[in-house]
Amino acid sequence: MHDIIEVEVFNKLFNSIAEEMGIILARSSFSSNIKERRDFSCAIFDAGGELVAQAAHIPVHLGAMPMTLAAVLAEMVITNDPYRGGSHLPDITLIEPVFYSSPDHSSTAPLFYVVNRAHHADVGGRNPGSMGLACCLEEEGYIIAPTLLYAQGVHNEQFINDFLRNVRNPEERLGDLRAQTASLARGRMRLNDILEKYPVKHIFFILDELKKYAERLMRNIIEQLPNGRYSYTDYLDDDGSGSVPVPITVDLAIGDTAIIADFRRSSDQTATPVNSVKSVVMSATAYVFQCLVGEGHPINQGSYRPLQIKTRQGSIVDASSPAPVAAGNVETSQRIVDVLLGALAQAVPELIPAASCGSMNNIAIGGKKNHAGREFSYYETIGGGMGGRPTSNGLNGIHTHMTNTMNTPIEALEHTFPLLVEQYGLRYGSGGKGLHRGGDGIIRSYRFLEKAHVALLTERRKLAPYGLAGGQNGLKGKNELTRGKKRRKLAGKLVFEAEADDLLVIKTPGGGGWGRTTG
Repeated sequence: MHDIIEVEVFNKLFNSIAEEMGIILARSSFSSNIKERRDFSCAIFDAGGELVAQAAHIPVHLGAMPMTLAAVLAEMVITNDPYRGGSHLPDITLIEPVFYSSPDHSSTAPLFYVVNRAHHADVGGRNPGSMGLACCLEEEGYIIAPTLLYAQGVHNEQFINDFLRNVRNPEERLGDLRAQTASLARGRMRLNDILEKYPVKHIFFILDELKKYAERLMRNIIEQLPNGRYSYTDYLDDDGSGSVPVPITVDLAIGDTAIIADFRRSSDQTATPVNSVKSVVMSATAYVFQCLVGEGHPINQGSYRPLQIKTRQGSIVDASSPAPVAAGNVETSQRIVDVLLGALAQAVPELIPAASCGSMNNIAIGGKKNHAGREFSYYETIGGGMGGRPTSNGLNGIHTHMTNTMNTPIEALEHTFPLLVEQYGLRYGSGGKGLHRGGDGIIRSYRFLEKAHVALLTERRKLAPYGLAGGQNGLKGKNELTRGKKRRKLAGKLVFEAEADDLLVIKTPGGGGWGRTTG
């Protein structure tokens, strides 16, 4: 009993450090994407590169981080390379080792790594915001292979100068990088407090027990699922070049205490950024099964041990470099969740909700600010409807599944950028009907005060979020542009030049309904 209590205490202690790292990052950052929307994640890993604790931040970031640690050196490292455990180029990861020596422990090797991953509003490339349609990874932005950012207390001036020359609004980028380093410094300080208080061997004994506990919880949930093979296919609307729907398929094999999620029958990779890397698939799979375990449980490397994924290199869920991947992290990840839930609905229909919005509804806007010649980049995602659940309605106007960000307050947006938000509210009636209705989507409209370059990466504009157990589908999303007196429908994925006084309206999808209505 003493060990169980101490395991719980250490779980809360290490999670609180990750949460504090996030507070420092948010409060010291420059960009609205990090400061206001909280598009970042913080975590702690042990010397073996295994996840020890994480804050309740962004699922698509956190599940991919263990793969990033494979490239770590014994100094502070910076990287955004999707093909080395990253997600997409705007997500910049900083990793710093934590060393400690004491009478009972002497080593030149690190004991822990503190890690954060933050979505920067721009990392260069063809489109402002680094989130538009592109044909290869280089067109999406500046690629950072694992690189020393600091070595022996001295920062890498050559790298920093080169990075800042290749991005828009370099002052903001530098400010956000400094916020990330401050976040790591706080994590390192708090870990040293623990190392001063407890013997090193005892700390790692408890952390090992904590990982075993998380593994038992995950295996216990899998044990309650009916054994069998369950397959499901869902589709991306298109690849952004006018193609037909792009299938993503999972064959889910549930055993006594482990699962295999096989995505090898999914589509080949495309020439556009809807491709994802394998680390994103791991994030989505871990997220779905962690949802089954429920809130309040420890999430660490033990949670991953019963989960195995299989992918086919060169496919849309395991793209080969240098395929572009900007939308894979934000859009394809959502569809991976949808196919996993669709498969699980065959096994445990009483537990699984209908499809949610199915899109992060990405918008990136760039241009000159107040004719002063200074470039700006703005990026945000917009929520939608949550799918109806077996016991209750879906929530309205909320980010779901692989994103956990907040909205940008209108006041902050209008103060910083040449934009006016003319409407922001619920899209009433967009949730699918059912015994438990799907949540409603959102309407958000932008009036451009100056010319701007706009990139949209959105989904569920052609294919609606599915209902379950007889519930109806949610309404599809819509993108519209009004110029003068002419209004036209926009594609789900496109890049265009907006004129001053144009009005862009984003109507996000509603969630699917769950269950047949009676009477």
